Amino acid sequence: MLEVVNRRPNLVIALIAGYFLLCISLRLSASTSLEIDESEQAFVSQFLMLGYGSQPPFYNWLQYGLTSLLGPSLATMTLLKNTLLFLCCLFIGLAGREVLNDRRLAAITALGVLTFPPVFLLAQRDLSHTVAALLAVSLFLYAFLRTMTRPSLFAYGLTGMAVGLGVISKYNFVLVPGAAILAILPEPKLRSRLFDWRILLAIAVCALIALPHGYWILQNIGAASNNTFKEMGTGQDASFASKALKAVIALVASTLRGTAIILVIFGVVFRKDLPAIWRAESRWARVVGRMLVICIATVLVIMLAVGATHMREKWLVLFLVLLPLYLALKVEASGVDTTLSVRPFLLTVGFIIVTTLVVVSTRAAVRPWFGKLSRLSIPYSTLIDTVVQQEGREPAMVLTTDKQMAGNLRTRLHGAKVLVPGNVNSPIDRLAGPLLVVWSDDGKLGSLPPEQLVNALNSFGLSETGKPQRLALPYLHGKQQDRYSFGYFWIDDPSRWIDDPSRSAPTSSLSSPG
Repeated sequence: MLEVVNRRPNLVIALIAGYFLLCISLRLSASTSLEIDESEQAFVSQFLMLGYGSQPPFYNWLQYGLTSLLGPSLATMTLLKNTLLFLCCLFIGLAGREVLNDRRLAAITALGVLTFPPVFLLAQRDLSHTVAALLAVSLFLYAFLRTMTRPSLFAYGLTGMAVGLGVISKYNFVLVPGAAILAILPEPKLRSRLFDWRILLAIAVCALIALPHGYWILQNIGAASNNTFKEMGTGQDASFASKALKAVIALVASTLRGTAIILVIFGVVFRKDLPAIWRAESRWARVVGRMLVICIATVLVIMLAVGATHMREKWLVLFLVLLPLYLALKVEASGVDTTLSVRPFLLTVGFIIVTTLVVVSTRAAVRPWFGKLSRLSIPYSTLIDTVVQQEGREPAMVLTTDKQMAGNLRTRLHGAKVLVPGNVNSPIDRLAGPLLVVWSDDGKLGSLPPEQLVNALNSFGLSETGKPQRLALPYLHGKQQDRYSFGYFWIDDPSRWIDDPSRSAPTSSLSSPG
């Protein structure tokens, strides 16, 4: 099979598709509980909005659409993420075909995407918006190179669509098309593409896609930026020189961590020809190389401008994903023999990504052996099964304390509205029954509900409820003696008490914790 891959590199795309099918299968078998980003997507996919907070809405819109078709479930969350990652590899490979004559190098370019930790590691643990942005970058790279090599109305329109989707996927995406424009300016033949009348179509398509969310940003500029600046460490009290040094170190370290695997693999596969590859040059290698350098340099300028001192690989991967194509272009420009290059590249990358996938997928079952429990071990599915069995039916509405629990509960229910009091994405206009009010404090449960839920119920005149119920349930994959506690109220008809709050309740009065 591996020898066939050297002769027919197109099979690499089929193998990549098989890898992502394996990702889906292992995630579904690992645990029924959700990670942080998965929970958030399950929760916000109830609502179609122009903006959801500090992240652009494209991934949320895709999740909303898929959930509307297939229903809220872990399978829906996993299917979307891995489909987008596969499309990223596919479009990077197609981009390679636009500027590479050697199909083996184009296949290696697609494989190279899988060498970045945010793709083969972080995305298989918990990523969402970065995945959508990776798709947008790969689609843009393909459309951009097609426009440069085979300009057509379709190519310009596709480029505009890619830019529009990128803007509503991740705000730092805008650096990529900006870098592409600067990268072709020194190339007279390519520079003329900027002054083709068809670029107006690209601008119009981009605006049509991006303007609705752009309007939301104008109304919510703080919500769209504050969290990102906080994560980058922009609030520290330190001198400019100190923060600048930290910024440079952070950027260099993140870049090296993000590119180490792809550089080592290329170095090993083409070790005999490295001097020739280093000296080689071509027009497309210059263009893609400039794009990569401009993006990283711009990130550094932004970090210095805002006083940022932290940089994470998942923020840089949108730019580093250009590296496999750049390296492939350098190899082709050198004229070295690539006849046997796909097999060792595929073997090395395959070993790394499959081994990592197995480790990530089995951690929910293995970690409890060593007394370490994670979010994947929390028994949300057991909670819903137990409550539904005790009450005889599913709730129509659920109130809970955070998006982590809300998302997990929604994937276990059929049609129930799951809301978090105080969350801007889920304003509560009315209460419907049967109503489930559920909470937990990291598995340690007191006798009274959190003030957040108490205030929400009191705001609807529901000051009297049933007696709080407590469930201490075994962890998923944990030892039988390990328990995670939940508290809940079940209210069959909230309107009974809301419509007539003076009516005396059959059970205890609801009050906030002391």
